[in-house]
Amino acid sequence: MANIASQKKRIARTERERLENRRYTSSVKTSLRRLEVAVDAKDGDATEEAYRTVCSRIDRAVRSGAFHRNRGARKKARAARLRSSV
Repeated sequence: MANIASQKKRIARTERERLENRRYTSSVKTSLRRLEVAVDAKDGDATEEAYRTVCSRIDRAVRSGAFHRNRGARKKARAARLRSSV
């Protein structure tokens, strides 16, 4: 455990940031799963709604720094390919 006050603050901040990144990552994964379910059900309206949600969540994760922009682009491309398979 750290003895220096600034290091204690840094540890707390790092933990908060890690949890925030986990929330972004988890929400992207969940929305991708929902998109897959909509595609499997061959429901066009649900697929479009799920795709918009996925793109929005990915963009938000990239903007916050939870995802690198290339990772975000790759995930969006895979989601678009999945959407077009309906």
